[in-house]
Amino acid sequence: MPISHASAIFLAAAAPFVAAIFAPVVHRLMGHRAGWLLALVPAFMFYVVWEVGGQARVAGSAQIYAMPWVPSYNVSISFLVDGLSTLFGLVIAGIGTFIIVYSGGYLKGHVHQGRFFSFMFLFMGAMFGVVLADNLITLFIYWELTSITSFLLIGFDHARQASRRAALQALIVTGGGGLSLLAGLILMMLATGETSMSGILAKGSLASHVLYVPILITVLGGAFTKSAQFPFHFWLPNAMEAPTPVSAYLHSATMVKAGVYLLMRVHPVLGDTALWTTILPVFGGVTLLVGTLLALRQTDLKLILAYTTVASLGLMVMLTGTSLPVAIEGAVLYLFAHSLFKGCLFMVAGTVDHETGTRDITGLGGLRRLMPITFAAAFVAAWSMGGLPLTIGFIGKETMYHALAHGEGSAIFVLVVAILGNAMMFAAGFAVATLPFFGATRETPKKAHEGPAMLWLGPVVLSALGVVTLVFGHWVGTELLGPMATAISKAPSAMHIAPAIHFNLPFGLSVVTVALGLLVLWRLADVRRMVAAVLRAIGWGPDLGFDQAVRATVRLSVAVTRTVQSGKMEFYLTVTFLVAAAALIVPMVLYDEFPKPMTWPRLTFYEWSIFFIAALGLYAIVTARTRLIAIVSLGIQGFAVALIFMLFGAPDLSFTQFMVETLSVVILALVMTRLNLDYQDPRSVALVLKDGVIAIVTGGALAALLLTVTQTAFDSRLSDFFAANSRVIAHGRNIVNVIIVDFRGLDTLGEISVVMVTGLAILALIRIKTRRAPDGAGTGKVT
Repeated sequence: MPISHASAIFLAAAAPFVAAIFAPVVHRLMGHRAGWLLALVPAFMFYVVWEVGGQARVAGSAQIYAMPWVPSYNVSISFLVDGLSTLFGLVIAGIGTFIIVYSGGYLKGHVHQGRFFSFMFLFMGAMFGVVLADNLITLFIYWELTSITSFLLIGFDHARQASRRAALQALIVTGGGGLSLLAGLILMMLATGETSMSGILAKGSLASHVLYVPILITVLGGAFTKSAQFPFHFWLPNAMEAPTPVSAYLHSATMVKAGVYLLMRVHPVLGDTALWTTILPVFGGVTLLVGTLLALRQTDLKLILAYTTVASLGLMVMLTGTSLPVAIEGAVLYLFAHSLFKGCLFMVAGTVDHETGTRDITGLGGLRRLMPITFAAAFVAAWSMGGLPLTIGFIGKETMYHALAHGEGSAIFVLVVAILGNAMMFAAGFAVATLPFFGATRETPKKAHEGPAMLWLGPVVLSALGVVTLVFGHWVGTELLGPMATAISKAPSAMHIAPAIHFNLPFGLSVVTVALGLLVLWRLADVRRMVAAVLRAIGWGPDLGFDQAVRATVRLSVAVTRTVQSGKMEFYLTVTFLVAAAALIVPMVLYDEFPKPMTWPRLTFYEWSIFFIAALGLYAIVTARTRLIAIVSLGIQGFAVALIFMLFGAPDLSFTQFMVETLSVVILALVMTRLNLDYQDPRSVALVLKDGVIAIVTGGALAALLLTVTQTAFDSRLSDFFAANSRVIAHGRNIVNVIIVDFRGLDTLGEISVVMVTGLAILALIRIKTRRAPDGAGTGKVT
């Protein structure tokens, strides 16, 4: 490469974000053909990952490329390139290349196609960052960016309520999981003292650490929500409201596999424990069965494929959860095969919809003669999805069966679940690939015909790769998939992939799987009715539960708001003073920090006079019967405090207090002129007692705190710093001014801004004109 690998990987990571900026411009110039040019961006990313990943394979170890970002917090933009991140990066960039081309043809003529390209590149860059990020904070940022960008893509057709709901649902579920993941990452940093994934992996297993359980639970929360594990699976099929290019990319190569990637990445430090090998197989197995059953119920091509994606994710989680090295190899093989056949089938579904106007398999038939290229691609992809010979899907299924059949303990349970799930996925895959294309030709909303090259290029290439990779199986196994399995299990893996068929126990289990799949496909209509009947009998599901949770949250927020935000200033002040009193008193009680007894200071007559004036002002405020008297009495209090500041050596503070009190009295008086100053506030004895107790408790607590602080030894470090640096750093001799203007410059600016906004608000109140009653008599009140 003409540039260093470090520079290349950073360029590849930045490329999709740069492309997102210019994509609308390119589309404006080239129209839908912009897809051909824009596809060069993910193609470049693919090339970079291929080259850099190749160096990692040659070096025999992971390569780390870092650039400081926030050095003071040890946060850097760093990328980890090993077998795991290399394969994910190649899948994201490779399939992304065909998705961009496909998008150009699928959304041809759409008024917002340029914006769509931009969103797709943002999504691509986010997922690319997730699988390459080494620094944990960087990983979290990319992780959440996938949720945000998927929200934009799922809700792309924002005029439809269903699209908006699906987008919001995906954002809430995956965003909530992201917060769980953040907690897990922070706990991992606390447990290891490392801020990078490579550093954590170097520390070894955390199974014996006291924080292992909370780390595992929070990390699984992030992974399960992102990869749609039961009971969080409902958001993924609803995301089919997005345009088909989004569905194809999201389901085959990107977002939904982020959770699987995370589990595979942390397997060396969190895996192979009793909790890991229990939780993951159980949740993965349930997700596999639920996903396949719900897939068989559907008649919409995209929904069938969406639920099989849920099932496939469950299968990969289940296999990873066994922590068996060969089972992990099966998960790696299946993940690779799934990316190819699922990307192809989703694009096929989109092409059928684009060229016929419908995705309902009950309204489609005979398309193999009208759309021969699309049919061929779909059939080969379904062949791989069904795990039939001469495809990489067959090798993946054979490998997982070999691992589970020779496993111990719960491996038999996992094997049975895998056979049932694979059989139903076989039926669902061939339902998509055969029912629309065989049988009598049906009339469709649009006259069916083969789509343009931009629509069938991706499906043809991806389906062909499912066979070609088997032809070059030795290289694929040793150079591509083997290093990935090694990175997950930390056990050397040299996969031997060959098209030969071995008549052994795994092959026999494959025959059983295919036989069950053919039976389900033959009785598909009956199975669909049976599943629908069961779901009607249950009557409730996580999707409905999500709506109920959202409604409950809204009702709770309304109730809390009505309670907390009552609209009464007296209530707000009461709560504020009570909370302040509790915040002052509770710590002193818990830590026994009450002030020690002190002797009364000897005061001069003028000091006593000032305190007497302050007490007199306080009495005047408390006993005032009208608002005007209360305002003037409040000024007496403030001026007395200013005199105290002056007597005890703080003339600048005293001057500030004089100004503030003068302005406060003047401004309040001006505001009050808009009101009835002769109005008397009737207050019951109970109300006076309540307010008096609150005032005494809060004031006493604050006084106790101040006495406690003054009784502690004076720490002069901050004062010494200002004295030593005011002249050197800020070039000022007046230390107080330097502190206010330089060291606390932003703080001072904020205070000035608050005063300015307050002044403007007061000015607006003063300028309000008095409204008059209908009879013309002035009320003297602002209404």
